[in-house]
Amino acid sequence: MTVMAKVSVIIPTMNEEKSIGLVIDEVMSALEGVMPYEILVVDTDSRDRTREIASQKGAVVVEEPRRGYGRAYKTGFERASGEIIATLDADMTYPASDIPGLVDKLDAGGLDFITTDRFAGMAKGAMSAKHRLGNKVLSIAARLLFRVKVKDSQSGMWVFRKSVLDKLLLESDGMAMSEEIKIEAFKKAKAAEMPIVYRVRVGEVKLQSWKDGMGNLKFLLRKRF
Repeated sequence: MTVMAKVSVIIPTMNEEKSIGLVIDEVMSALEGVMPYEILVVDTDSRDRTREIASQKGAVVVEEPRRGYGRAYKTGFERASGEIIATLDADMTYPASDIPGLVDKLDAGGLDFITTDRFAGMAKGAMSAKHRLGNKVLSIAARLLFRVKVKDSQSGMWVFRKSVLDKLLLESDGMAMSEEIKIEAFKKAKAAEMPIVYRVRVGEVKLQSWKDGMGNLKFLLRKRF
């Protein structure tokens, strides 16, 4: 009998009280009785009930006062006890129900890292035209600069073996860590991209499209040259 690997689901948060409970419920519904798991909510100084709700739902709340999307994930990676790590945003945009299937594909394909393609099944209204354009530009830049076959360089849903982190050089503590981890994984490990359905978010949009987009583009250029 094959023993399933434990999965650590990492969710970074900042003021997500409207959605974090829904995300945790979906994770538990997908994984309960299917494979061992833990849920780590890495909270960057929320001023609402995010931490309280996450704790009540059974997640482990990790407080990370240092701001930064990448910083939150690095802290989560350090605390994760699972052999496999899965990542999600706290706004219900990513389908937690896909995690078991992605874990199966990781094993079946002998893969180290799977990222996801939001453009393959994007719900109407899930992404603004400006945000969509910015994502396309950044994905093209990543492909041209680093020769990696990634259609969606900014997707925040990944499933990977924790051991692969030892091979990756992750310099960014900000939004650019999302594209950096894919570039590193596709260059240094066995990686693939899988389609998902990307949904309309619950709660307020925090992404600053042009500021974050330009920051990510500058990071790509610095990393390449």
